Amino acid sequence: MRRPTWRRGAYGSASILLLFLVEAGGLCAQTRAVRIPAHAHAQPSGAGWVCDSGFKERAGTCEPLSLPAHAYVTGSSFGRGWECSFGHREEKGACQVMAVPENGYLTGSTVGTGWRCNRGYVQRNGTCAAVNVPQNAYLSGDDSWKCNRGYKIAGDSCALIRVPEHGYLSETFSTVGWSCERGYREDGKDCVAVKVPSNGYLSGSSYGPGWKCIRGYRATPSDCVAVNVPKNAHIAYSGDGWECNRPYNKKNEACVLP
Repeated sequence: MRRPTWRRGAYGSASILLLFLVEAGGLCAQTRAVRIPAHAHAQPSGAGWVCDSGFKERAGTCEPLSLPAHAYVTGSSFGRGWECSFGHREEKGACQVMAVPENGYLTGSTVGTGWRCNRGYVQRNGTCAAVNVPQNAYLSGDDSWKCNRGYKIAGDSCALIRVPEHGYLSETFSTVGWSCERGYREDGKDCVAVKVPSNGYLSGSSYGPGWKCIRGYRATPSDCVAVNVPKNAHIAYSGDGWECNRPYNKKNEACVLP
């Protein structure tokens, strides 16, 4: 290496010392050069070395990996450096074939069984058993079924839904599978007519009597009674009571000035 030629007065003492340290550091780095064994390469960072793909570090050297049948090199310097091919899993240093039952398929995962059943089959004791779809039902998912319209689940089968007169098949959840037409309500296994009193109308609700009174009337258990509005009062917002006109105040059943 060519040494720099110093000229007195060209550099300050600090600059001369800095150049000397740089030159000395370069010589030391060359002296400390790391020896890279065969089948290895230097780390990109320059700190040390790693074995090439297909080799494993052992006692400062890189030895070839011993691959079992049906395995491939991963190229990783961590772990064992190899993995089993698709359809195989590692067992005691070997790659064993993953047994897939009839009507099943490999998932590509080595966790769990590594396989799943085809649609219409369910895992049972290491096999793929056919889903038992009863009569009047259809396969609704990979391993479940639902009853056809007009039928409801009854244990492991589908029973015919008996729809009473003035009823219809329900599209929403219902324990009986049917609902009553407007103006009728469920009573056991039948649909009975809602009796609407005079000055009343169908509410459409399945709760309560099924009817409400028009404005100006209040409901009794079986009838609609007119609201008795006293002098200086008017029908309340609710429609089934009254309140005093301003500036009158309610006192007993009358409206009086304060």
